[in-house]
Amino acid sequence: MLNISNLVAGYGKVQVLHDISLDVPEGKLVTLIGSNGAGKTTTLRAVSGMIAPQAGSIKLDGAEIGGLPAFKITRRGLAHSPENRRVFTTLPVRDNLLLGAFPRLTGARARGDVDHDLNRMFELFPRLAERRDQLAGTLSGGEQQMLAMARALMLNPQVLLLDEPSMGLAPRLVEEVFATVARLKQAKVTMLLVEQFAAAALEVADYGYVLENGRIAVSGPAEKLRNDPSVKAAYLGASH
Repeated sequence: MLNISNLVAGYGKVQVLHDISLDVPEGKLVTLIGSNGAGKTTTLRAVSGMIAPQAGSIKLDGAEIGGLPAFKITRRGLAHSPENRRVFTTLPVRDNLLLGAFPRLTGARARGDVDHDLNRMFELFPRLAERRDQLAGTLSGGEQQMLAMARALMLNPQVLLLDEPSMGLAPRLVEEVFATVARLKQAKVTMLLVEQFAAAALEVADYGYVLENGRIAVSGPAEKLRNDPSVKAAYLGASH
């Protein structure tokens, strides 16, 4: 569904990613783990069009999207729940969710039943249902994270990018976020997850990639990576 080949990307003259390749099959959850500064968020930004790739290929359902502007990539069915959430703080929860469906409401994507999907988000995230008329800026950090995920899902995406959904959350809320990710996995939502808690990410993922200094150091089924001594020593020690 999502295929990245020999991707090179960075900021100005600073090259962050060096010929990385990874695949996210349809209906699967793939996680990208690594230390801070390894290039995980840069990877997602290049995929979603927030930055332009310097070289390489990014294909969504067989069509090249590398280098397209972000709004065109979104119209093709790729949704990005970004680092630090970035909700529209002065708008109510319900309006934030409807903005996630904007390409559907304007005819850029198949409309489907937007009202049904809105109610589905309120079922998946009951706290948002309780706060549907509340300004997003008044929500807690965990509630804003739920809103960012739900807003992305309102696109009815072919692929969902999740960037550090547990960042800055209390342990109880981290568990809640991962429980939601697990439910999305059961629903066969295709996802690429970037996550600081490597152990939790590998527990829920089907497949994983380890990024070191902008290069893929090791990859494999998530269970295999969980039991890899080098991966354990470098990324899982504090989480186990």
